[in-house]
Amino acid sequence: MHISISAEPIFHIGSFPFTNSMLAAWLVFGILSILAYFATKRMEQVPKGIQNIFEYIIEALFNLTNGIMKDRKLTKKIFPLIATFFIFILLNNWMGLIPGFGSIGFHETNAEGKNVLVPLLRAGTADLNTTIALAVVTVITVQILGITAIGIRKYAGKFINFSSPVNFFVGIIELVSEVSRIISYSFRLFGNVFAGEVLLAVMSTLVPYVIPLPFYIMEIFVGAVQALVFTMLSIVFMSMATVAHSESH
Repeated sequence: MHISISAEPIFHIGSFPFTNSMLAAWLVFGILSILAYFATKRMEQVPKGIQNIFEYIIEALFNLTNGIMKDRKLTKKIFPLIATFFIFILLNNWMGLIPGFGSIGFHETNAEGKNVLVPLLRAGTADLNTTIALAVVTVITVQILGITAIGIRKYAGKFINFSSPVNFFVGIIELVSEVSRIISYSFRLFGNVFAGEVLLAVMSTLVPYVIPLPFYIMEIFVGAVQALVFTMLSIVFMSMATVAHSESH
């Protein structure tokens, strides 16, 4: 059994490698586009079917976001991004559990001369590049939201404060903490999803069919929890960014 911590290229566009995780992510985009089309094709005042499911999800996410932000205007501003995060991450997490992910592909010889299987599909969130990209978007959005909400001078005052030595060092710590969120965000999501895939692969190899079933159920739950954790942390940090340093104490 071959397990690669990095996504494997399945073809190249010029010198640019197109990986199996990118293919899975684009597949998620396609599925979401199709579902969104059918959910909004014939919208009714009293929703039913797929429209009802989508409205329930959107309403639950909006109430969650508004409950943390406590500002409906700001909630409406960030909600499209928050909803996209949750749904995209959740589908990527769950799609990695579908039979065929990680087991259907082609064989090639690696640098060590061994013949290994290169999976055609790999969950997008099981690729560190994807989770880092999501983390970077989140952190940049936090900064933009903070600047637009309280002004660049007050927002910068959270990190650069010469009023006293203590406040100066606190500001430096805040700045380091802000940057380190990219690492904590990305590795938390990647680590949990990748570890789950490795666990399922090992259990399916050792004892196929019966034993892996409880682990599949557990990973469905973990996938939902990780999507919710990433989303809630994003909302919390965005909420904190809109409060001036003097107001947060």
